[in-house]
Amino acid sequence: MLVLPAELTHAQALTCLDMLCQSLKGLAGDTVVVDAEPLKRFDSSALAVLLECRRDCLYSGRVFRVRGLGQRLRELAELYGIAELLESETPAAA
Repeated sequence: MLVLPAELTHAQALTCLDMLCQSLKGLAGDTVVVDAEPLKRFDSSALAVLLECRRDCLYSGRVFRVRGLGQRLRELAELYGIAELLESETPAAA
């Protein structure tokens, strides 16, 4: 499982994306789960990072899931019309 940091704004987006992409290479399995629960301070860059991570997963034939997608981040994703692309799962399911 990949874990997002507590803060993910434009200033941290590239570094976070690089870390996630590198970690993806070392993960086994058909499903990649990103834990967004630690994320407390963010802007729309967090969505961009999640979408790029999703793109990498789909390109390699993997299923992408987000765990712990908080209400504020979900509302932002709905505002941008991309909520359905960030399929989430409950913490118990991960």
